[in-house]
Amino acid sequence: MPQLLPTSLVGSYAQPDWLIDRARLKDRFPPRVRAKELWRPAPEYLEEAQDDATIWAIHEQERAGLDIITDGEMRRESYSNRFATALDGVDMDNPGVALDRSGHPNPVPRVTGPIRRRHAVQVRDVEFLRRHTDRPIKITVPGPFTMSQQAQDDHYGDPEALAMAYAAAVNEEVKDMFAAGADHVQLDEPYLQARPEAARRFGRQAVERALDGVGGSTALHICFGYAAIIHQRPSGYDYLPELSECPVHAISIETAQQNLDTSILRRLPGKTIILGVLDLSTDSAESPETVAARIRRGLEHVDPERIVVAPDCGLKYLPRDLAFAKMKAMVDGAAIVRAELAAKAVPA
Repeated sequence: MPQLLPTSLVGSYAQPDWLIDRARLKDRFPPRVRAKELWRPAPEYLEEAQDDATIWAIHEQERAGLDIITDGEMRRESYSNRFATALDGVDMDNPGVALDRSGHPNPVPRVTGPIRRRHAVQVRDVEFLRRHTDRPIKITVPGPFTMSQQAQDDHYGDPEALAMAYAAAVNEEVKDMFAAGADHVQLDEPYLQARPEAARRFGRQAVERALDGVGGSTALHICFGYAAIIHQRPSGYDYLPELSECPVHAISIETAQQNLDTSILRRLPGKTIILGVLDLSTDSAESPETVAARIRRGLEHVDPERIVVAPDCGLKYLPRDLAFAKMKAMVDGAAIVRAELAAKAVPA
């Protein structure tokens, strides 16, 4: 029997200070181009250091009791730039500029030719993760719509054409990640929320192209941005029910920081809900009872078989001790509700 209310990270975990300069990382917007100056190890030792950090992140998740394990995104400067800057058609020596979701200009990949995937980007990450845990694993990749919004287009002249080109590259990568042993693959698409008008025009179509012909369990993460970076946040999702017909199995949704009205989950029938229950804007860990209460709010509208318990967003910007404490509270809170459900299922 599959575990009821399985627990998982959205993707990222807190990178160690010996790996990345966390003060410099937090003092800027998430990089869209490469930011190699953030890494502490010398270039010739970086891959080994990232591997060691990944093993540590796996161990921390297992120690906390998570059911589905990620690589913690230890090899990434941001959730999107590692993949987006590895594609053909991008002039990385002369980056462009685009507005971030906060409205600030940020250096971004400048598209000067056809977007194509020249080689697998994260397949080794999957293989490494698979070798170091016997639990189900999830890997994340930036979504095509979001990458199209984080680029300066000097080639296509058509936002939808750009998004569909990114989608074709993501499609190849996702298929290879499943072939390498991934149990779940998640597309990170925060700009579906940040740019709802464009999302309604071609966001779903781009996601559908990215998943065309894909076999395996897929997820879509939509968020309001890292709490450490984005402080002004709307009270609810501007783009969500539109995904009810999208061929993705699970949708990752924030509910904790915004105290989201969870009745909107009824508008996603048939989807697994990756329920965000950790508020990443606070500097203290929730109690297991607080987590349990947030899970119960989701259960008012979604059957327990369709809920995965997770943080609102990635734990990348949290101090290591706080990241672990919140993760452990999440696991313990899920156990409380799981026991309650089991007790109700026992016949009188």
